[in-house]
Amino acid sequence: MEAADPSGKELASILYVKEPTAWERTIVVAGLPFSLFNDQLLAIFVKSHFQDIKNEGGDVEDVIYPTRTKGVAYVIFKERKVAENVVRQKKQRLAKKAGNAQLTVSHLSEKVFNSVKALLDLSVFRSQIVLERLVTDLKKKIPMLHFSPLEPSGKIHVEGSFLAMKRLNESLLLKSTHLLQRNRKIMNEGEKWKRQSPQRSLQKSANSVTTLGTLVPKSARGGEMLVLDTDVFLYLKQKCRCYETTLNRFHIQTQERVDGELTTLYLKNAHADSQPSNTWHVKELIEEWSQGLHLELRKEMFHLGGMGSREKRNIQWACEKVHSRYRKVLINFYRTHIDIIGSSSDTYLFKKEVMKLVGQKVS
Repeated sequence: MEAADPSGKELASILYVKEPTAWERTIVVAGLPFSLFNDQLLAIFVKSHFQDIKNEGGDVEDVIYPTRTKGVAYVIFKERKVAENVVRQKKQRLAKKAGNAQLTVSHLSEKVFNSVKALLDLSVFRSQIVLERLVTDLKKKIPMLHFSPLEPSGKIHVEGSFLAMKRLNESLLLKSTHLLQRNRKIMNEGEKWKRQSPQRSLQKSANSVTTLGTLVPKSARGGEMLVLDTDVFLYLKQKCRCYETTLNRFHIQTQERVDGELTTLYLKNAHADSQPSNTWHVKELIEEWSQGLHLELRKEMFHLGGMGSREKRNIQWACEKVHSRYRKVLINFYRTHIDIIGSSSDTYLFKKEVMKLVGQKVS
């Protein structure tokens, strides 16, 4: 992934994609073999692939690549029907000369699971390290993330891919655990040097341990922890039977902490005599499932802002009616919007049918 801002061409292209008639003709292509070919050659391969009628393709108006996410391109067709036909194809593979890579293709939606925003509160580290130095280190370790200027309160806005955000969360937890261990060591050795050190220094260390401890819940210290995209986790929990079945089979208790678009999941053995390796095994399974869903799932959205109560009820009724034909789609109702989560083709067709049923275009 590139940490730098996109070029002027990419910005102009993205603005163009957002025009009402263009996004309907645009698909998102993920899984490009970026490590094997340069950007220019990949763009040529992509255009050639999707112009081939054997792949249900047609006339391509433009290919946007590179983008902020390596291996992901936007393809704009001249006709909306071609984009719809391409998305319906379950499997797409590039030619052998292009690495024979398997592609994930989806319609350009309100949200594709490749961008996450978060507001971090780093003030808990203030007593231990210089926050500006911490941010600088994080930028070096995870260059694909975009950081806003650090606020005086210690808060900072971060944006990037889900996988990069997951790495950020793990880095901060690792940092907090390291500082906890260091402070505990200092406290344990306090009796040896308290004559040379003021008592208030020990008190300060004790306070720091308490503050940093809030980042690592007790359930995480006795088991396993993993970070998931919130929408992916909700789909896994509500639509995939394997999730609950596996937890019951291995007698695993869970604790969830939702922070906007990220959910931290803590796993712990329900019985004291359970195998310690059970939590690790279940963590591995959940990570494997979530990675698969991360590539497969897409989200459409109905914005309800500015609508009257009757209009909102009509859209909700239409969603529930159409849902009977799309059982693999997850619907989440909120006060300001409705999320439709599922496969690329299911979510696109689901929204299209709802719009037709209510007799109006819903953005």
